[in-house]
Amino acid sequence: MGTATAEIRAEMVANVLSVDVAVGDSVAVGDTVLLLESMKMEIPVIAEVDGVVRAVKVSAGDVVQEGDLLVELG
Repeated sequence: MGTATAEIRAEMVANVLSVDVAVGDSVAVGDTVLLLESMKMEIPVIAEVDGVVRAVKVSAGDVVQEGDLLVELG
């Protein structure tokens, strides 16, 4: 029986201010997984599903493009 994965992707070009989860962490719907900054605004990235963090693809200080994979949940 396979476990479905959920991908959290960037919705805009932004800088990664902080990563608030690590591999193995459990997250629930509404939890902030990381914080982006774009045009001097801080944008929290929120988990849309419950799950366990399988991979974190970015680090604080990274610049992400729209559509980039940020976090994988399983």
